[in-house]
Amino acid sequence: MSYKIGQGFDVHQLELNLPFILGGVDIDFDKGIKAHSDGDILIHAIIDSILGALNLGDIGTHFPSSSKWENSSGTIMLKHISELLLLKKYHIINIDTTIIAQAPKLLSYIHDMKSNISNILKIDKNKISIKATTTDYLGFIGKGEGIAVQAICLIHNGE
Repeated sequence: MSYKIGQGFDVHQLELNLPFILGGVDIDFDKGIKAHSDGDILIHAIIDSILGALNLGDIGTHFPSSSKWENSSGTIMLKHISELLLLKKYHIINIDTTIIAQAPKLLSYIHDMKSNISNILKIDKNKISIKATTTDYLGFIGKGEGIAVQAICLIHNGE
C-alpha cells in the first residue's frame, strides 16, 4: 500500500458585484472572487492538493485559462479530478483545508460545502475538514481585497 500527500494553495482578489462561490456554495456577500472560472478557490486548492499527491502537475495544467474553461464550475473540474484519482487507483484518506478571509463569516456555509465536496468525491464528509480564519485585518486579505485557501490531501492505493 502506498500513501501520498499533496498540498494546494489558491488566492484571488475580491471585487464588488461578482459571484462568491466556495465549495460549490453561493455565499451571500457584496463582493465576489475575480477569476477566469467560477473562482471557487476552495475547490481549486483541493484539486491542486490531489494533483500534487498524484504528481500530475497543477490545476492550470489540466484546466488552462482558455475559452473552454472560462466561467467553468469548480465542481465540474473536481469531478474530472475525482475520475482521474480513481483511474490511478487511489482513494482519499482525508482532506484538510483552511479558508483565509476577513469577511464574510463562513461558519454557516461549511456544512453545505463539505456535503458538496463529499458528494463529488464520493467520500464520507467526515474525511473533509474545512476551517476558516482571518488575518486580523493584516495585509490585502485583512483589508477585504482578497481571499486565500490552503488544502492538504492524503491518498492511498490500498483498501
